[in-house]
Amino acid sequence: MTKTVVLGMSGGVDSAVSAYLLQQQGYNVVALFMHNWDEEEDGCCTAEQDFEDVKRVSDKLGIPYYSVNFAKQYRERVFGYFLDEYSKGRTPNPDVLCNREIKFGPFLEYAKALGADYIATGHYCGIEHTDNAHYLLKARDQSKDQTYFLNQLSQQQLKDVLFPLADMTKAEVRQLADKLGLVNAAKKDSTGICFIGERNFRKFLQNYLPCKEGEIVDINGKHVGRHIGLMYYTLGQRRGLGLGGTQDGDGRWFVVDKDMRRNRLIVSHGDESVLYSRGLIASGANFIPQAPSANFTCTAKFRYRQSEQLVDVVLLNDDKLQVKFHEPQRAVTPGQFVVFYDERRCLGGATIDEVIK
Repeated sequence: MTKTVVLGMSGGVDSAVSAYLLQQQGYNVVALFMHNWDEEEDGCCTAEQDFEDVKRVSDKLGIPYYSVNFAKQYRERVFGYFLDEYSKGRTPNPDVLCNREIKFGPFLEYAKALGADYIATGHYCGIEHTDNAHYLLKARDQSKDQTYFLNQLSQQQLKDVLFPLADMTKAEVRQLADKLGLVNAAKKDSTGICFIGERNFRKFLQNYLPCKEGEIVDINGKHVGRHIGLMYYTLGQRRGLGLGGTQDGDGRWFVVDKDMRRNRLIVSHGDESVLYSRGLIASGANFIPQAPSANFTCTAKFRYRQSEQLVDVVLLNDDKLQVKFHEPQRAVTPGQFVVFYDERRCLGGATIDEVIK
């Protein structure tokens, strides 16, 4: 009996080619488009055009398609977290939460209700199901590997998942889409967060969080300017500080830290050693399928598209852990995720709470 796969189709080329590959593997494919943001608020999301592309691709491939609205769940589970993190002066990564809370949450439940044996997405990564355990594998195309964004998925969420693009490069995906005559073969990849899109980030955030201006000081506490709200700055940032150059010509100012208690932005210039740390403390640890041991050595990323760095991991109480870097790391940022790897697999990850200088 033919198995049914419900594919999360976004309107982009990756999920379109995924649908074709699943067809070739003999699956009965159903496309499901997720509407995760209410356009009525600002009209900037591209959901309408994306769904038109889903229709045209689905018609070309001869598969059924549906649309489902998860805007309420997205606002409660992802956008609320996004605002809360920024209000604390942290720099969140809502795409990680979108995967855990939406794409592999309500989407998975909805797909099962449609009769799915499996769900699939156009992520660049792989999956291995062995001995009742489910392992998240790195993609062949390391420049596109997206396991970083899936580090919080549980065993239950990975149980019935397929990732058709595991062994393909982005160039191969576009070439195949062009060969098939898919309408989105050359469509530009989406970047950033859907609900922000191409618009000005600061203006968007001002609609939801009040600005609280404050003092900019150097690492010695000397006043050098004014900031427009700590939530608008991230560690290592150089642009948009409004400080210009330095009198001694020793490079541009960059953000070193945030003093939330006194509402001060701390900056420096020249020597970047103040941006480097030798470790971190993280919480919300999730391992796929479990931690190798209470203490282990592996590689890690502290942001997407960073090369893997050698670290030692020590599990602490509850869901907390400490990570010690073999080499000092620049601008490790609270709110982002530290994600762990071995040679083939993504081992899981946790939310960075503090850095150890």
